[in-house]
Amino acid sequence: MVNIYLKPKKEESLLRFHPWVFSGAIGRMDGQPVEGDWVRVLDHEGRFLGAGHYQVGSIAVRILSFSDCEADRSWWERRIGRAFRLRQTLGLVRPGENDTFRLVHGEGDQLPGLVVDVYGETAVMQAHSVGMHQERQLIAETVQAVVPGVRHIYYKSESTLPYKAPIDPQDGYLIGGPADGEHLALESGLRFQVDWLRGQKTGFFIDQRDNRSLLEHYAPGRSVLNMFCYTGGFSVYALRGGAERVHSVDSSAKAIELTNRNVALNFPGDTRHEAYAEDAFKFLQNNREEYDLIILDPPAFAKHRDAVRNALKGYQRLNAKAIRQIRSGGLLFTFSCSQAVSREQFRLAVFSAAAETGREVRILHQLTQPADHPVNIYHPEGEYLKGLVLWVE
Repeated sequence: MVNIYLKPKKEESLLRFHPWVFSGAIGRMDGQPVEGDWVRVLDHEGRFLGAGHYQVGSIAVRILSFSDCEADRSWWERRIGRAFRLRQTLGLVRPGENDTFRLVHGEGDQLPGLVVDVYGETAVMQAHSVGMHQERQLIAETVQAVVPGVRHIYYKSESTLPYKAPIDPQDGYLIGGPADGEHLALESGLRFQVDWLRGQKTGFFIDQRDNRSLLEHYAPGRSVLNMFCYTGGFSVYALRGGAERVHSVDSSAKAIELTNRNVALNFPGDTRHEAYAEDAFKFLQNNREEYDLIILDPPAFAKHRDAVRNALKGYQRLNAKAIRQIRSGGLLFTFSCSQAVSREQFRLAVFSAAAETGREVRILHQLTQPADHPVNIYHPEGEYLKGLVLWVE
């Protein structure tokens, strides 16, 4: 095993248990690790700091353990078992009512580079580092051993692994095979079709579960506009909550087809719902109809820091258009999932949008990701989802 020695005074972040070692902090190595290797990190005097996966790039090591050990099968069982017990404690494992949850959330579960989502009998796994890619079969076997009822493990990492890495990742089943019939997930008593083969992320945005439930509370009797609807999660919850009518909008015709399918799964023949395959900005520009409740849940406007300036302008423009189309006494659920955009920056963009419209706006709720997407207190970068619920006069 290769030892990596840091430059003097570069160990402070690891002493605070931050799980990343940047390439600029490395002083020397006692060998040449291959990308994905398990390595030990030491300070310049040789004192052990942590161990984890080596990778080529700005983040040179992702720390998986601050104890001096190697990741064998029993280590994986302990770490993933601990993650599953947390989900049980959160009450997310409820047969017949909820079988959809995030089992592993990267740094939040002290497994940087790994995401695992569970949809009933199928777990969908994504690797974001070569080290996790190399361990994929062992991880899959461990997930099946730890989580009761999981029969299939689908690996979906073609688009998440470093593109320069000398590997040829292919999506496919590591255990089991295509589930019989539709791929259905059960969330809080509602059914959703999940396309983990071709859909975004692992096929469904589990991170909005709690926020969808909050919206259901405010839905009775309201006219609802769900922008960037994707699978229609907010729309389905609004319908169950008693919304008078719900309009779903997404630029993707496939997303609209999936939304309509999910509405039909839960409310067959319900005429309160209509869906539109149209660009969000154009829809808000051309549609003069006012709504009592609008949801803005766009894809990440900024995937890196260089794009933050333009992203903030986009958030301001989008929110201003929405605020103008809300009836007095209406609500706006607005979100940013851009990790590069801070909570304060997003709030300022929404503030600027409100000021631009001249309307009276109050903050009712400040929202974030749910508990099965935990934030490691030593890794604040893991807090990526930001949301506000606004009351508009």
